[in-house]
Amino acid sequence: MMPDEEGHPGVEEMQLGVILTALADPLRRYVVTELIAAPEDSERTCASFGLGVAKSTLTHHFRVLRESGLVWHTNYGNSRKVRLRRQDLETRFPGLLALLLRDTPTDSPKNTQAPAAPGV
Repeated sequence: MMPDEEGHPGVEEMQLGVILTALADPLRRYVVTELIAAPEDSERTCASFGLGVAKSTLTHHFRVLRESGLVWHTNYGNSRKVRLRRQDLETRFPGLLALLLRDTPTDSPKNTQAPAAPGV
């Protein structure tokens, strides 16, 4: 089985390492935890998360989320919406979403900065 034409992997193609890599970024983890906390099948535009990054960076983050299997992207003509693949994730990795929700930081992702390199 291969990813569909939009780049969404099938449930059996989802790899834990790829998902954990996607979630390692605080902005992407924020998006996923916002979707986990929302009612099931909620859809949001990418801009609605208020990540405060350039459009190209926003596109990159949502591509990583889509290609990892964390979200579905739906194209509505001049707008794209994103929805958590809740059931697929629970089937493939039971308990992952509950763990993410429990470990949600209280800081806004815009206030989260990567640690400075040693000696800087």
